[in-house]
Amino acid sequence: METITAGKPIRCKAAVCREAGKALVIEEVEVSVPNHSQVRIKIICASLCHTDVTFWRMEGNSEQLPIIFGHEAVGFVESVGESVVDLDVGDMVVPTFLGFCQNCVGCKSKKTNICQTGLSVIPDQDIRFRDSKGEKVHNFLSVSCFAEYTIVDVTHITRIDQSIPPEKACLLSCGIATGIGAVWKVAKVKKGSTVVVFGLGAVGLAVVEGARFRGASKIIGVDLNSKKFEQGKKLGLTDFVNPKDIGEKSISQVIKEMTDGGADYSFECIGLASVMEDAYESSREGWGITVILGVEMYDNPFSVNSRKLLTGKTIKGSLFGGIKPQTDIPILIEKYLNKELHLQEFITHEIRFEEINKAFDLLDQGESIRCIIWINQ
Repeated sequence: METITAGKPIRCKAAVCREAGKALVIEEVEVSVPNHSQVRIKIICASLCHTDVTFWRMEGNSEQLPIIFGHEAVGFVESVGESVVDLDVGDMVVPTFLGFCQNCVGCKSKKTNICQTGLSVIPDQDIRFRDSKGEKVHNFLSVSCFAEYTIVDVTHITRIDQSIPPEKACLLSCGIATGIGAVWKVAKVKKGSTVVVFGLGAVGLAVVEGARFRGASKIIGVDLNSKKFEQGKKLGLTDFVNPKDIGEKSISQVIKEMTDGGADYSFECIGLASVMEDAYESSREGWGITVILGVEMYDNPFSVNSRKLLTGKTIKGSLFGGIKPQTDIPILIEKYLNKELHLQEFITHEIRFEEINKAFDLLDQGESIRCIIWINQ
């Protein structure tokens, strides 16, 4: 089946960033025809992730401007390239920043979710968007979903069950799947275990949800914002510590007292080397596992005394929560449809596409976990 727009460029609205840290501009862009391995998607809705905000603020990156941000979304296939055989027009899909070619050593392995073809760095000659003057508009993280239509390589596309509401499916294209996956795929949290989560943003709260789902007996949240306790309790948080309220004790001392020696699993979801060290110190000697989800925001090294490694504590890194998009996202959707996973609690705001800059304000002010941006309703 073909649409009337198949094989032709599409002109549509997009939220374009032309200057770092400045409001996005809703303007008309031209979206190219998908090449042999690409899919053109009509975006239903998107959500704003901290990664978008980090790159939006980044100074000294003018060679990548103008750019269309956004990498959490859901939509329908509008047209496909000639080599795309597993997707049809009208399929409901989620795009992901991480590819899954299914053929490389990484994709075939059960030990990693990292495709050996890389994060699909887009070649300069692959121009997916042009502005009204015919100038190139850059792509972001292989997705660029803050647009009515976008182009994505087929290896970054997962077809999903259309029974799931689009705003819930959108959450699983990055942040929420990252947190749940880190518990499920990376740490493999066991029933009855103790878990501590450093940082209760969207990813940290998703770790809480994953820990609840896996049957953890005690789930401790650590955050400087005490309001996060109420949000976390809806997802399974049993205890909460605000580092500002513990006096002269270290956070690791407090966690060890709460867990009789240290947490079985410790998750760092902020991106600060000092917090990574706290997370490691808070894990139990002998078998404690510390999972690092945050990217160190100042590029500082994370150091551990080598003697402490001899106690048997493990450190693991986690990209996209160990999720292999095309196999694992459908599993998470099934668990949501079976009412085993809670996703509604992550959605704090819903806005129209024209209000997209409000989403940046809400996240910046700490008022939003996930803001759904309705692009094509």
